[in-house]
Amino acid sequence: MPRILGVDIPNDKRAVISLRYIYGIGPFFAAQLCERAGISPDKRARDLTEDELAKLAVLLDNEYIVEGQLRRQIQQNIGRLRDIGCYRGLRHRKGLPVHGQRTRTNARTRKGPRKTVAGKKGVKDK
Repeated sequence: MPRILGVDIPNDKRAVISLRYIYGIGPFFAAQLCERAGISPDKRARDLTEDELAKLAVLLDNEYIVEGQLRRQIQQNIGRLRDIGCYRGLRHRKGLPVHGQRTRTNARTRKGPRKTVAGKKGVKDK
């Protein structure tokens, strides 16, 4: 498996698809990287030469924020929102959806499993 910036990329996939295993590289940037490094997008990752891998590593290092640096930057941005006490920061702090989604139903990814409350049946008539 070729290694780029400490990430093992899959051997059997095309170079464009393999590059997407690096955090922060999506379909558009993967195609752009291949074009700028002079690599055919159809070439398999196992067929990449050391020179081509070095070219990709240099491009990623100099011009893109990826992997650990990107994760750190995102965490700092969230921390800044929490510190200034804005609405988005409060939502992050409480573990609720940030971008205006409904929470009466759904939102289980952010809220976690349901917490059942005992004794919440309907009002009984006498």
